[in-house]
Amino acid sequence: MQIRDFMVDQSLKELTEHRTVVLPIACYETVINQNINGYIPLHWHDEIQFVLIVKGEAVFHINEEKHVVREGEGLFINSGCLHMAKDKKDSGCVYICLNVSPHFVLSQELYQTYVNPYIQATNLPYLHLDSKEIWAKNILNAIVKINQLIHQKPPYYEIDINLQLTLIWKNLIINGFQLEYEQIEMLKNHRIKQMLNWIHTHYAEKIRLDDIARAGQLSRSECCRYFKRILKKTPLNYVTDYRIQKSLVLLQQSESNVTDVAYQIGFNSTSYFIDQFKKSMNLTPNAYKKYKNS
Repeated sequence: MQIRDFMVDQSLKELTEHRTVVLPIACYETVINQNINGYIPLHWHDEIQFVLIVKGEAVFHINEEKHVVREGEGLFINSGCLHMAKDKKDSGCVYICLNVSPHFVLSQELYQTYVNPYIQATNLPYLHLDSKEIWAKNILNAIVKINQLIHQKPPYYEIDINLQLTLIWKNLIINGFQLEYEQIEMLKNHRIKQMLNWIHTHYAEKIRLDDIARAGQLSRSECCRYFKRILKKTPLNYVTDYRIQKSLVLLQQSESNVTDVAYQIGFNSTSYFIDQFKKSMNLTPNAYKKYKNS
């Protein structure tokens, strides 16, 4: 199952339900450049995520960090962490994505001791899974097995998936990562989500830097530092990028026109929308519309 359009709410929380019919788990192959945006846009979810690159390479942005993952390598992305992914050098990157509810990883009796401390840790947004490390190789092999089990559905496959998840989590724990808990980091994560939530609610309106800063209970300068540090762009550049992202779905509607779309997403000038769209997408809105509707 390839997810081509990530539906998110105002805070960028992904709305896709990550589960099979009976299990709170989802496993599927993703081709990055087949997403509606040409990349996997910024989002977060309560589930923990494991990634295995099966072709090409990708650049993942997780919270404030950027990490290149190559064929045969993988990532663990922790619950609640903002992340996005782009194909590196048009490599045609394909990866297996495994999303799991933290409460399904181990039994309820073991959850507080062996799972909750890891998903609450503020120094563990992600872990690189290098196949040269035995513990990481075991995790990567288990991801492949779970993907096979979900697609083939042999007898008792749900139990086998549960066994593989236990194996994954045990290997993640035994790598010896030291956990830390910082209130400042927790507050920072909360504030950036508050500001993103405000932008995604009001993107079609006139937006000022003061409005965004107020949503995060920050000064203008501190707001800019948050965005630069975490999203590598200014708040208002993020607003423009988000508006362009929202325009992609609208432009694919046969009855839409560029001027109407521009005003629907918060631009007060069609020519400025066209200019910004071209900078972002390397083609005009009309060319994009014709390409998608051809």
